[in-house]
Amino acid sequence: MTDYRWTRLSVADVTSWAVLVNHLADVDGTEEYLAAEDLREELESTSLNPAEDSWAVWDGEQLVAFGLAHCSSTLSHEGLVRTFVEGGVHADHRGRGLGTELMDRLEARARDRASTMHPQQPGYLSAGGQTEGSSARALLIERGYAVARHFNALTRDLTGAPEPPTVEGVALRSPVPADETPVRSSHNLAFRDHWGSAPTSEETWHERWTSRSNRDDVSTIAVDERSGEVLAYVLCGQWIDRELYVNLVGTVPTARGRGLAAACLARTIGLALETGSYDLVDLDVDSSSPTGATRLYERLGFRPKRTTAAMRRDLPSTMASPCPE
Repeated sequence: MTDYRWTRLSVADVTSWAVLVNHLADVDGTEEYLAAEDLREELESTSLNPAEDSWAVWDGEQLVAFGLAHCSSTLSHEGLVRTFVEGGVHADHRGRGLGTELMDRLEARARDRASTMHPQQPGYLSAGGQTEGSSARALLIERGYAVARHFNALTRDLTGAPEPPTVEGVALRSPVPADETPVRSSHNLAFRDHWGSAPTSEETWHERWTSRSNRDDVSTIAVDERSGEVLAYVLCGQWIDRELYVNLVGTVPTARGRGLAAACLARTIGLALETGSYDLVDLDVDSSSPTGATRLYERLGFRPKRTTAAMRRDLPSTMASPCPE
């Protein structure tokens, strides 16, 4: 441990950070590939203060580990503080205590942010548990985390596209800049009964809406032709060449059961095929989604790729603690 140099992540590090993140995507099989520009956006997010919420671990000039601690500005619909820790260690540097030291620092920072932003509120620490048997899951279990939910990664090739059904009184179209606020309002309604969700703030939504990875041209919203309300949506992004990723799918509760999500997704698949820019459409879905989303996706030709876990541990009752330097 004494041979490593610990710093905070900065914009100057995004190229080295991207190399490490993409190495981890390969060795851990997550396929979570990111470009330096994507990571720069993350560092510049209003929800992150890199000087206090991040760590970078260097072996000479090589970035060999990183970590981020987040605390959501909004409470979950159950009134819980949501904190998140994420990071990784290069495969050649595992087994040396770096992961444990990173988690000590990240958890302390997450607790500190929680106690500052939401004093005396109960909450939890959350982390991605990857696939069963992964080193990440083993480390989290050692630290008292437990699997809270499973998520299915699904994929569909673009050898063909389903015909979008017609829904009376509803228009399907791609979103435009003026739809930012209406879609956010509908998203907050749609996810009120989803596990771990909370209202998305204007700032967080704007960053997502305007990110470089966003692909409005192949996204779809379903709009009530009389009221103008956004009833359902499929919002997409791209991080991997020739692969479209479905970021969000939702339907407001009053419009469920009308096939709107299926219609939006069918239109998006068709648009992706027409562009000639994609070979695959990918998405992740809560395996216990209250809307039965996995069955919907399978009917539209998606097939399972892997199952990962979200892991949680309760925040201690005394949340504030010094963050080690």
